Amino acid sequence: MDILENDWSDDEDIVEFINHERRPYKVSDQRPDHFEKWDDTDFVVRFRLTKNTVLSILELVDNRLETPTDRNHAIRPIDQLLLTLRFYATGSFLITMAEFYDISRSSVSNIIKRVSNAIASLSHTFIKMPENQNDQQQIQLQFYEKALLPRVIGSLDCTHVKIQSPGGPNAELFRNRKGYFSINVQTVASANLKILDIVARWPGSCHDQTIFDNSAIKRRLENNEFGNNTLLVADSGYGNNMHVITPLIRTRTEVEEVYNEAVTRTRNPVERQYGVWKRRFPILSLGLRLKLETTLAVIVATAVLHNIALNNNENEPPMDPEQNYEDINFDEDYVLEPIDRENVRNARDLLLADYVPGLL
Repeated sequence: MDILENDWSDDEDIVEFINHERRPYKVSDQRPDHFEKWDDTDFVVRFRLTKNTVLSILELVDNRLETPTDRNHAIRPIDQLLLTLRFYATGSFLITMAEFYDISRSSVSNIIKRVSNAIASLSHTFIKMPENQNDQQQIQLQFYEKALLPRVIGSLDCTHVKIQSPGGPNAELFRNRKGYFSINVQTVASANLKILDIVARWPGSCHDQTIFDNSAIKRRLENNEFGNNTLLVADSGYGNNMHVITPLIRTRTEVEEVYNEAVTRTRNPVERQYGVWKRRFPILSLGLRLKLETTLAVIVATAVLHNIALNNNENEPPMDPEQNYEDINFDEDYVLEPIDRENVRNARDLLLADYVPGLL
C-alpha cells in the first residue's frame, strides 16, 4: 500500500491511503439547498452574511463560477459561493466541507480556490483609498472627530494570519517571532473600519516597516497622489516621516501626553477592523491549511467581503466564547528623538511644535 499525497492537497493534515487507484466518488443528484434550508437568522450564523448580501456577491462573480455543462450534476454558482463562505466561517477540514455539501474533497478544494480568486479579483472595486478631494476630506473629517487630529486619511498596521508551513527551502521565512508560520498582512483602515488598502504577500518574519517601505501605498504618499496635506497614523512599529505619524515612546510634557492620546484614539479603527474582520471570518484566526497561493487569495477575498458587508450595513459578528480573536501584531519601539523646532524632520514634530499646543 502506497501513501500518496493528492494533487489538490490543500489539507496536508489529511492524507488518503489508497491502493493503486483513487476510489471513485459517488455523484449525488440530491445535494442540500442551503440557501433555502435556513431561515435568515440561521443563515447568518452559518455563512456570516445575510441572504441579500450573498445574492449581491453572487451577481458579481456568477459568470466566473458557471460551468460549461450540467453533466454529472455540476455544482451551481450559489452552492459554490455558500460552500466557500462556510469554509471561511469554520476553517474546517476539506473533508468536513465535502460532507456538508455531499461532494468530493477534490471538488471542495477546487471550488474554494475558484471562488476565492473570483472574489479577490474584485479588490480594485471594493478596496481603495479615497479617489478625489471630496472623499479625502470626508475621511479626514471622520478621523478628526475622533480626537481632533487633522489631515489623517487612514490608520496603518499589520496583523498575522496563521498558516501551515508552506514547505520548501524558504519555509522558515514564514515563521514569525512567536514561533508559528504566518502571513504578515498590512492594511489601512478608515474611521468606519473599511479596508482601504491591503498587502497580503509577505512572510511572517518580515517587519511591519519593511512591508510598508516596499508597498504601493508608501509610493503613492510620497508622490502626493492624495495631496501633500495627508497623513497615516500608525503604532510604534513604524518610523515617522512627513506622511506617517506614530505615538511617542515616552512623554515628558502635557503637550506630548495630549498628542499621544490623540494618536491612540485615531489609530484605534485599524485594531477594531482586525477584530471585526476575524470575527466575521474565523478562518483568519483559526489558521489556513491551504496552498500558499490559495491562502493569499482567501485573505484578500475575505477583505473584499468585509467591505461589502460594511457597505450593506451588516451587523458586526458576535464574539464566539470558544474562539480566541486576539489580534496579533508585534510592535517594535523606536528610539525617542527630541523635537527640533528649528529643523522639523517629520509630521509628528510639526504637530507637536505647532498644532497640539493649541488643543490645551
